[in-house]
Amino acid sequence: MGRDKALLPWGETDLLGHALARLRLVTDNVRILCGPSPRYAERGVPLVVDRLADAGPIAGIAAGLEECGGRPGLFLAVDLPLVPVALLAHLAERGSSWDAVVPVSPRGPEPLCAAYAPSCLEPIRRQVAAGEMRMTSFWPEVRVLELSPSELLAFGDPEGFFRNVNTPADLPLKGR
Repeated sequence: MGRDKALLPWGETDLLGHALARLRLVTDNVRILCGPSPRYAERGVPLVVDRLADAGPIAGIAAGLEECGGRPGLFLAVDLPLVPVALLAHLAERGSSWDAVVPVSPRGPEPLCAAYAPSCLEPIRRQVAAGEMRMTSFWPEVRVLELSPSELLAFGDPEGFFRNVNTPADLPLKGR
């Protein structure tokens, strides 16, 4: 991208503002997982800094779970701007009964749009300590509900709403 993806324009705001607005429709426990250093303090939302060094996205999930106060957390990557709010609400609802609730798009699991319970934290820490940074690495140690592509059809076209914004060419997605 050549610049911070979160700050790319999206509608009346940017990708970060869009993600925050959608999460606020589902939960009152909204925080920004800002990576290894504090960023986005001007958004008026608590920031959560990674506590596991050089672990990538899984470090953000771990830090977010540490901040959830023993409650399940709903996680949404900023580069998934087309995920329906109804799906986010469904993930949050199902998250109270499982350790992890993860949609599976036609391309595979979408672990950065998921609900995770506090019970995932220790398995994540163990995997990172073992040098394993894949977002799915801790799944064998927890109860995971995978929402299949056919189940996701109730929320729209999963092929479309799980399209990532990874390049400037992806920005026209917002017009859909």
